[in-house]
Amino acid sequence: MRSPIALKASLAAGIALLGASACAGNSRQQELAYIERPVETIYNDAVRSLDRSMWALAAAQFDEVQRQHPYSPWAQRGMLMAAYARYRARDFEEAIGSAEEYISLHPGGDGAPYAYYLIAVCHFDQIIDVGRDQARSYNALRTLNEVIARFPNSDYARDAELKVDMVQDQLAGKEMEVGRYYLTRSEHLAAINRFKRVITDYQTTSHVPEALHRLVEAYLSIGLTGQAQQTAAVLGHNYPGSDWYADSYALMQGQGVSLPEKPDAKAGFNMFERLGRMFF
Repeated sequence: MRSPIALKASLAAGIALLGASACAGNSRQQELAYIERPVETIYNDAVRSLDRSMWALAAAQFDEVQRQHPYSPWAQRGMLMAAYARYRARDFEEAIGSAEEYISLHPGGDGAPYAYYLIAVCHFDQIIDVGRDQARSYNALRTLNEVIARFPNSDYARDAELKVDMVQDQLAGKEMEVGRYYLTRSEHLAAINRFKRVITDYQTTSHVPEALHRLVEAYLSIGLTGQAQQTAAVLGHNYPGSDWYADSYALMQGQGVSLPEKPDAKAGFNMFERLGRMFF
């Protein structure tokens, strides 16, 4: 059931707020003494708390809307706004729990797309640097892709697609970090597997040129000159002006192996066709 004030307008405002930097607030759960009041009064008090960045209090007041008036058309809105207030407080687990509760109770509700999106954004905002475990990145990728799959024509999906690109770049960066570590330890086969994963799983990220060059390095280190030459040719074909191709070109010249400085128009393969023939 729709709330008296259009839910769609409220969620649009929520998107704009999500796009802004979330300010940290008092993340401690608050409980309010039960004082029976009209639903409009409770809800408006919660909105005022939200406007004052009193996130924990706002969440508790939105919860009160549900507690006192569970069958009111305001209750659904209150659930979503409580989740949003907890997101702004950086209580990510609580925010996810509130959004999941909404989905469980109102899977076909007007706010379901927003609830799925909020869950994904909560995971996305917990992503940490590439030097750490990337479990949060995989959670973000999974939930962002769920938003895209469920609501492909929505503004939520369009924003999720942008965030997916960022998460993939993060995961590719982690693979590169591990691969470079293996190279320093002369564990070349392990390094090769990491760099190939970047190329096959994260083809659109900025890490692909370096991954190709590192493959050239690794192949040459174990005497696979032919594989190194093929990989360097792919790098030159797709990134002819990059520093990584210049480095690979110099390595191959040092091995007495010639490479075209520019891609050969007669080659007939794009990057992924070549990689498919090389790696599978």
